Amino acid sequence: MNILVLGGGGREHAIAWALAKSPRTDNLYAAPGNGGTDSVAQNVAGLNAEDGQAVLEFVKGNAIDLVVIGPEAPLVAGVADVLREAGVAVFGPDAQGAQLEGSKTYSKEFMQANGIPTARYGSFTELEPALEYVHELGAPVVVKADGLAAGKGVVVADTIEVAENAVRSCFDGAFGSAGSKVLVEECLTGPECSLLAFVSGGKAHCMATAQDHKRAFDGDRGPNTGGMGVYSPVPIVTDKELADMTHMMKVAAAATAREPFKNDYRGVLYGGFMLTPEGPKVLEYNARFGDPETQVVLPRLKTDLVDVMMAVAEGRPDDIELEWDDQWAVCVVLASAGYPGKYEKGKVILGVEDAEVMDGVTVFHAGTARNADGELVTAGGRVLNVVALGKTFDEAREKAYEACDVINFEGKQLRSDIGAKAAAGRGAWE
Repeated sequence: MNILVLGGGGREHAIAWALAKSPRTDNLYAAPGNGGTDSVAQNVAGLNAEDGQAVLEFVKGNAIDLVVIGPEAPLVAGVADVLREAGVAVFGPDAQGAQLEGSKTYSKEFMQANGIPTARYGSFTELEPALEYVHELGAPVVVKADGLAAGKGVVVADTIEVAENAVRSCFDGAFGSAGSKVLVEECLTGPECSLLAFVSGGKAHCMATAQDHKRAFDGDRGPNTGGMGVYSPVPIVTDKELADMTHMMKVAAAATAREPFKNDYRGVLYGGFMLTPEGPKVLEYNARFGDPETQVVLPRLKTDLVDVMMAVAEGRPDDIELEWDDQWAVCVVLASAGYPGKYEKGKVILGVEDAEVMDGVTVFHAGTARNADGELVTAGGRVLNVVALGKTFDEAREKAYEACDVINFEGKQLRSDIGAKAAAGRGAWE
């Protein structure tokens, strides 16, 4: 098969890496790809992943059998719709299904209509009513830009003043059109957990649990980021919590196949959960693989990813059977100095090859490129995802940090406590 992966981050490198292992894969393309995907796929520079017609022309010109859409923006833009209408097998929901991520208001209405537990909220298009609701809920409170903001449109405000500033920032254009509508919601408490599922035909096949670290600095301090590290599975999740989360994912998947929310959902549904004292509640849905959750989930998937994705794309959910490696996976993100704020690019990266020869270690590239001399250089805020598999949680964590130590670039930034809380047990969140 000839396969095209749209996207150029760590998630897409992990997807391409997993697809490349399949005996069914012949030619593999990544558009645009990055400095790491070129080791498993042919990078395609200049193809606009959000332009459905441009992608379709590439598909026709290169006899592509399957298109895998990585990021959320092409999904919301309806790229899957254009390709499916032309008879192309696509892994990724249509534009209507992608509204579960593209509009937080739509997502909340979806949850409420289907009895899926979530936080109380208000959705606003004007400043004053939003500020009034902030005062009604009181601090701490969560402020979210309604639209796509690359994982950075959420502020967990510890004070009313911070919340008011966050609301004003959205309406003042900090997130462009994504902030023209603002959600204000109650702040839930407890550990967070992600549960992803392959969804097709209204059925959900859940993957392994994962837990991301959103804050920039140790101790869960600093601004929210796209994710600074993650592990799988999540040791603090109880059997009851897992059963509840799985049930919610199945309810959501079934709802995508029914009115009034019926859509052509063939891809990944990402459930972001808070494990509250009252039980798991959904914080958000995403319409694609998580980043960096994918980087620890796919290395533990023993089933051929091409088989799974084709079954999803062709609407054959009953043909999906998932088998998992019982090893633990830990990912530590190496970021550019200043991330998630301003940062410089073009810093030469050394030591990746040394890290990858270590037992159980894989390095997925996120923000990397090759300079004119062919050197690997930084090209984004999150630069590398250093992933290690181990027989125990502690072993996987130790391996990941050992590998991080041998990789260097100017301004390398990382958290030193990925997984530390979970290793200490559920009480660490109390």
